Amino acid sequence: MSLFFITFFTLYGLLHLYAFLKAKAALSFSIWQGAPLVIFMAAMTFAPAIVRYLEQHELEVPARIMSYTGYIWMGILVLFFAMALCIDIYRLLLNISGLMFDKDLSSLTLSFKMSFFIPLIFALASAVYGYFEAKNIRVEQVTVKTSKLSKEAGRIRIVQISDLHVGLIVREERLKRIISQVLALDPDILVSSGDLVDGQIDRIEGIADILKDVRPRYGKFAITGNHEYYAGIQQSLAFTKKAGFKVLRGQAVSIKGIITIAGVDDRTGMRFGSFSGTPETELLSGLDQDKFIILLKHKPIVDRNSLGTFDLQLSGHTHKGQLFPFNLVTKLYFPRHAGYVRLPRDSALYISRGTGTWGPPMRVLSPPEVTVIDLVPEG
Repeated sequence: MSLFFITFFTLYGLLHLYAFLKAKAALSFSIWQGAPLVIFMAAMTFAPAIVRYLEQHELEVPARIMSYTGYIWMGILVLFFAMALCIDIYRLLLNISGLMFDKDLSSLTLSFKMSFFIPLIFALASAVYGYFEAKNIRVEQVTVKTSKLSKEAGRIRIVQISDLHVGLIVREERLKRIISQVLALDPDILVSSGDLVDGQIDRIEGIADILKDVRPRYGKFAITGNHEYYAGIQQSLAFTKKAGFKVLRGQAVSIKGIITIAGVDDRTGMRFGSFSGTPETELLSGLDQDKFIILLKHKPIVDRNSLGTFDLQLSGHTHKGQLFPFNLVTKLYFPRHAGYVRLPRDSALYISRGTGTWGPPMRVLSPPEVTVIDLVPEG
């Protein structure tokens, strides 16, 4: 984990340095005039660590203020960097073209001021849009026809929530809005595909009571995501169970003999020495294949050896990038990073964009979702 933090803070620091140099080139301020900006950027670079320190010392109000400030700034900075980098690439291509064709293309270039203010305006406008977009939860509908479900059983409605990241930012107000939408969908089963909690979950026990309001007739099931381990696995499990979920850790349950739900721990648990339960392939191969099998697995990684032993894998984790340009990064790392995907051997995968937010409380080109999966008898 120490290598991760060193890498994160180094890259995040370089991002701040890039933005500072852009501002200095555009505004031509002196070292003394730029000192307040340097101090602010230094504080923002280490904001995630400061937030954790404040919370550990039970300073919840300062921790929440710093969390909102730091993560909103992070979103603005990332959006600024994305646009500024595009402009820099444009300027570089102009210079190369001018040299190659021996032409003066300076009239097509942008000044240092324009190269700073265009990304700044873009970042601020996108951040405002993204802040409200993060609250605009979409309902995504998926219908799966299967011969494994009898006509007598009828439709089985599963509602999936994923990546809520309940913590300092996603709190009562947002959670109540999500739960009201879930209740309106009248699920037979509610599943959480990981990251129900965030990295900071001190003093949120009361929030679990909001999730208790959902009482589907066939139950509520959850799995661990990577953030359950970051927050502390025992604390996370206690919160999830108090919210009324049965946590599946390498386990499977039969729902009234109609369908089977299996769940596996996120592999992050291996780094923490807390990976639990039967391995995925062994767990699935031991199930009755005549029943419709749902696999809950946080990351949208499909084990080839499991194909054909489950009917539908429900995953999350990617947030579909959450912010531009991270959606391009997640697409590269996870070729399947959102939506419904058919797989070989009659298996399928659905990847939620996530219901909450991690870090910046904003979403750009990746609206949050609550997913409805209706299982219906074929024919």
